[in-house]
Amino acid sequence: MQKKSFTLEELAKKTKSKLVGNPHHIITDVADLQTAGPQDASFLANARYEQAMRSSNAGVVFVDSSIKLVPDRNFLIHANPSQAFQELIDAYHPNANDVTGFAGIHPSAIIHPDSKIGSNVTIGPNTVIDKDTNIGAHTVINANCYIGPGTIIGEECLIHSGVMIRERCQIGNRVIIQPNAVIGSCGFGYITDQKGKHTKLNQVGNVVIEDNVEIGANTTIDRSRFKSTRIGRGTKIDNLVQIGHGVEVGEDNIIVAQTGIAGSTTTGKNVVLGGQVAINGHIHLGDGVMVAACSGVSKSLPEAGKYNGVPAVPLKEYNRNTVYLRNIEEYVKKIKDLEEKVEKLYMQK
Repeated sequence: MQKKSFTLEELAKKTKSKLVGNPHHIITDVADLQTAGPQDASFLANARYEQAMRSSNAGVVFVDSSIKLVPDRNFLIHANPSQAFQELIDAYHPNANDVTGFAGIHPSAIIHPDSKIGSNVTIGPNTVIDKDTNIGAHTVINANCYIGPGTIIGEECLIHSGVMIRERCQIGNRVIIQPNAVIGSCGFGYITDQKGKHTKLNQVGNVVIEDNVEIGANTTIDRSRFKSTRIGRGTKIDNLVQIGHGVEVGEDNIIVAQTGIAGSTTTGKNVVLGGQVAINGHIHLGDGVMVAACSGVSKSLPEAGKYNGVPAVPLKEYNRNTVYLRNIEEYVKKIKDLEEKVEKLYMQK
């Protein structure tokens, strides 16, 4: 396949960027700063990689207006270099997200006669669609997936291989679910008797995933005991995340890998949870709460802001406590010295 090529003048117009350099220079692909060559475009979105930008062989680099430019190099200046660079990726690789070579419904797929399949739906090899399901138009369900009874999947969704969506779950429009995620597994609930024996609680609720959500690989979202576990519109969930039964995640949250949210917790809008954050059950995180990686949240955080630590506290408090802890040997020595001085004073009386 012949590579696409654009001049820098064309790329500047396409991305609404300001060009500094040779407008006739040809760019044929995109790459990172370290591997880019003279015909590649790259970008700098973090100032810590500025030295890599200066030593890069890229034919052009997207930067913002705060970056000091290198003489005799080509630059495209944009308020959001990463966003502009993504436009180039889409231009040079328009079919990068084509995830299957199979069109339509594969002969090996097993589809219950009571299910409803919309127009232009793709269902890959060995996928099972159980009874009373409803699959919206233009949705792609790849190989080896299972869609349980009574489940509704909206339009233009992308379900990658190995995904399991259990009974009665509801998936909105334009939802992406990465490989081997499990939606609607039973919540973790048992009754323990006086002898210490555990009896499983039946989980009769479901999972509701609203529009424009993405769910990472091997992430698990449990069904609620009675109502719905809900993932709000526009939320993005990374790989290996565990969301317990009855959790309600607000709109436009970011939840990073290996985070766990215990049952019945709720989050507001634009909440950000770093990697390996542990969230206690039955608490609430307010709009705009941001929790740093490896933190533990034991109680509600209703106020917007940055939090860190175990238990998580406001970032300023965490930083102050960290300084105190770093100097603890000095404080202990001072306390011992003071104790000795006080003891001597008492001895003199």
